[in-house]
Amino acid sequence: MKKIILSALIAIVSAAAANAQSVHLGIKLGANLDKVQGQSFKEGYNAGFQGGAWLELGIGKVIAIEPEVLFNQTDTKYTSAGATVLQQGNTALSDGSNIKLNYLTVPVLLNIKAAKVLTFQLGPQYGILMNKHETILENGKDAFKSGNFAIVLGARVNIGGLKIFGRYNIGLSDIGDATDTNKWTSQQIQLGVGFTIL
Repeated sequence: MKKIILSALIAIVSAAAANAQSVHLGIKLGANLDKVQGQSFKEGYNAGFQGGAWLELGIGKVIAIEPEVLFNQTDTKYTSAGATVLQQGNTALSDGSNIKLNYLTVPVLLNIKAAKVLTFQLGPQYGILMNKHETILENGKDAFKSGNFAIVLGARVNIGGLKIFGRYNIGLSDIGDATDTNKWTSQQIQLGVGFTIL
């Protein structure tokens, strides 16, 4: 499934690049507010961060395709009221313990320019968990799956080369590998700035 999703994203970017009328490269940095929903996690959002690069391929005056490569840190809090016993290394997690999930995410966004200063963004995102072996179950099995598929909805304010963005990422896949009955899904609010460098 992971290979199919990545192949589809690469095909979309390749088709957009072949028909691009303009190309812009930029870098970005921002803050995340993350939540993992599931029996073993506390409700509420926790702070994280993200940063990386983007490439905007303009297909016309209004439409563009924007692939990105980002480092995303998702923070959540474990609750001992959950039925699943988690460990970090040799240490069992107690109520309120922090868990950091580091993802390399690849969103491929459709940009719709509503006005000179306003762009709406939406599209799929695939995340690869980079530190999955750090959080394990009591039986030694990894607690989290290696991939996460999400939908991205957001907007960007364009002030020359400065980009100010806000997004909401809705996780569609079960990121937990701990149980077949308790689904773990992620949600993320992103706020930040980007700069056009080309």
